[in-house]
Amino acid sequence: MDIIGDRKFVELPGGKMHELPPLLVHGVPNVTRLDKMMEIANEIICQEDMLAAIPEEATGAAEEIERRKLDLALNLVDQYLGILTHWKWGDSVLEWIRQCEITFGSRQDLRTLLRNDLWPHAGRCSFVTLLEDKSVPTDGVDLEKAVGLRLAFRQMPPIRCCSDQFLFYLNNSVASTAYQTWSSMTPAPVSSLPPERFAFEVVNMSVDIH
Repeated sequence: MDIIGDRKFVELPGGKMHELPPLLVHGVPNVTRLDKMMEIANEIICQEDMLAAIPEEATGAAEEIERRKLDLALNLVDQYLGILTHWKWGDSVLEWIRQCEITFGSRQDLRTLLRNDLWPHAGRCSFVTLLEDKSVPTDGVDLEKAVGLRLAFRQMPPIRCCSDQFLFYLNNSVASTAYQTWSSMTPAPVSSLPPERFAFEVVNMSVDIH
């Protein structure tokens, strides 16, 4: 077992490079109906009473209210699309982990690495760490948050079902708690997979929505 800093890595005999299934990333498609999302965001703003009061007699009060509503709506939509992007990545990563587990189970030289009764061994979170160690390009997506959101939501709720508090503040804590709980389900100690011994492709499967 190799130990680098506080990281422990599972032992793989020989120097063979192991090919893993491709990571098929189903990202958020290009949304062309932003007008509908903006309409729903405006409904949330009104229902949650998010606008600070402006004296009616103030000069340009109506215009200022509309400007603030537009800014808030744009912010809500942007927050939602960011969360949806993370959820899509998380869904893709969990499916990739499932495919990797099938691959490990079918290979004699990899089968024992996921056995909890042996040590050093890897856990499901080791595959997330492997993606991070391989510096997989995610366009700013935090992989742990992405997986955490997918663990929290089997299907990502539409924007009209999300509170402004969730969109602005709560999604990070929900995702973090879900990921940490999930990663701790594998009995410790858990070791990492050596990134130099594994290879895989990352394929973007996004399509446009019209």
